[in-house]
Amino acid sequence: MLGGDYAPQEAVKGIARYLSEGGQAQRLVLLGHTAELSSLLEAHGLDPTHFALEHAPERIDMHEHPTKALKEKKTSSIAVGFGQLAAGQIDALISAGNTGAMLVGALMSIKALPGIHRPTIGAYMPRENGKLGFLLDAGINADCKPEFLAQFALLGTLFLQHVLGVSAPRVGLLNIGEEEGKGNLLAQAAYPLLQQQAGIHFIGNIEGRDILLDKADVIVCEGFTGNVVLKIAESIHDIVVRRNIQDSYFDRFHFETYGGVPVLGVSKPIIIGHGISGSQSFMNMIRLAEKMIEKDLLGKISEAIV
Repeated sequence: MLGGDYAPQEAVKGIARYLSEGGQAQRLVLLGHTAELSSLLEAHGLDPTHFALEHAPERIDMHEHPTKALKEKKTSSIAVGFGQLAAGQIDALISAGNTGAMLVGALMSIKALPGIHRPTIGAYMPRENGKLGFLLDAGINADCKPEFLAQFALLGTLFLQHVLGVSAPRVGLLNIGEEEGKGNLLAQAAYPLLQQQAGIHFIGNIEGRDILLDKADVIVCEGFTGNVVLKIAESIHDIVVRRNIQDSYFDRFHFETYGGVPVLGVSKPIIIGHGISGSQSFMNMIRLAEKMIEKDLLGKISEAIV
């Protein structure tokens, strides 16, 4: 509850919205300063006794070194959350706090599923026809081996199939040309592995101009390129807002629409939100975690990894 620039106020508002719109989570565990949380819950018409409040008064600020902060701030909401997640006291962890701390906690406290080379996070890419693409890796694996990209394709496919409801996701390898053999050494080596990867529908290379078109549902690349693409997409929304352009398509570039992204490949559901998340974002992150559990995404990933 202390993660993000506008927490805990916006987090509490997000919980209120989630519950008012039919949220069905069996139990919400709120990690933060309990006295402050109780006051905010009551102010929004929510009975604090309906939640499990866990006292975690320390905050990991965005500028802090993730590993150092997790070790030193044992009572931060993120550190306490990962402790409870690892112990099986909660089923999923959601935060809009320090992204580095969330990733370090995911990799060090929760661990990867057996057979996973590298966990990954993705980025939602709004397409002009109203559908949604999913690009990964979006930044945690700046350097990759070819086999990582093949596994990212499978993880993205399973996420789209079981959580976003895309029946047969098409996988494209982000490259500088459509022809086989194009690109750097990583792209050239990843192409045949993607052709051989079981459980995906690989359509070949796609170019940057195809990302926002209905050409591929899952777009794979190493995290350096993926993060550049993500930041460009975010800047599009910022420019549209500054220029007061009214267009429903560009509205879909606002991260609040989606809430957060899961860390795919770890053994528990972990959702990371944007640092400036508001109530809509927090509501959508809870919904995403709920759906991952409901659809048993991690069980399906474990079954698919050989």
